[in-house]
Amino acid sequence: MLRRTQVVYVTTDPFFSPRAKVLHRFDHFLVEAAQAQIPCVWMTGWTRAQLDEPRRRLGQNDPYIGENGCGVYLPEDYFHLKGSNTIRLGRYTCIPIAKPQPAAAEALEELAADLDISVVPLRKLSQRELSQNTGLPTREAELLRQHDFDELFFFAGATDADIEKFRQEAERRELTVLRNSQFWSLSCGANLTKCVRELGALYDRALRGHALRIGLRVIVGDGKQSAELDRWPVAAFDKTLSLTAHLDRSEIPLQVQAKLVQTLPAGAMTETAMARALNLSQRSLQRKLSERGTTFRQVVDETRKQLAEQYLKDSMLSVSEIAYLLGFAEVSSFSRAFRRWTGQAPRGAPGKAHAEAQGGKA
Repeated sequence: MLRRTQVVYVTTDPFFSPRAKVLHRFDHFLVEAAQAQIPCVWMTGWTRAQLDEPRRRLGQNDPYIGENGCGVYLPEDYFHLKGSNTIRLGRYTCIPIAKPQPAAAEALEELAADLDISVVPLRKLSQRELSQNTGLPTREAELLRQHDFDELFFFAGATDADIEKFRQEAERRELTVLRNSQFWSLSCGANLTKCVRELGALYDRALRGHALRIGLRVIVGDGKQSAELDRWPVAAFDKTLSLTAHLDRSEIPLQVQAKLVQTLPAGAMTETAMARALNLSQRSLQRKLSERGTTFRQVVDETRKQLAEQYLKDSMLSVSEIAYLLGFAEVSSFSRAFRRWTGQAPRGAPGKAHAEAQGGKA
């Protein structure tokens, strides 16, 4: 199984869109690593449920570190030697670093109550509310909250001072609180350094020698991600390589679309805000989009159109709920936009239109 004396540990979240579309030619990197027979360990904040499809699609059978350092997931029979403290989670043998659920859910509830700060766990949202808050179709949104260890949540009406107070008290209680895109996560004991060392020890035992641990951290944009860099477990690796993924011309529209999917439910994002989110100047964003023959407004329109057609076809959401998910202040604005895109009213979308027509004839 193991032919090389080095293992690459790579932060994978920057390589995927919210809907698991591969970015930055990551699939080519994985093919080359496999051809060189170098194990590639993913380090991710995603859940086991979210990772199942992309890992199958990309043919990944190496272990991974999940939920921001909460546990090490070992595919069945990957090592003949297992760690001393393991649990079974689906198709994986897991070395837990953090306490499994419901520990995080209980700790979050207790911390919020003690500080009188209102939080909303994703676990307690209805399917419709979850889809509205994530901007994802129902099935994909459901995968987001199926966590083995940490608890995703968002603050309700909290000030910056409240959030800082919350984080400081969580640290005092030895809880880990992280910002994950538009949500926050809380875990009881997540530790990336421990994860790397636990897995590294298993590779060492399997090889009967030291497997060089190479950490590959990815910084998207201009490198202004100090919080993420501060969490990088430098001491756990023999060598760390840093890649700054300056968004190339072909991927800028995809990056803009990915950000829009995340943020549209909170309202339409301005070009200035989008440039800031991608660590670019507004002029640079305009130039890069222009080089691809498009504009920010065109990408927004196309993203909204694609999502609208998908929601109308694949979900049970009402037109008003879809308007909200796409960042429209009023249903009438959405209806006008949809008619401009397709030449018909929202209820005339394929699938629904036929059903409604059949109902009218009856």
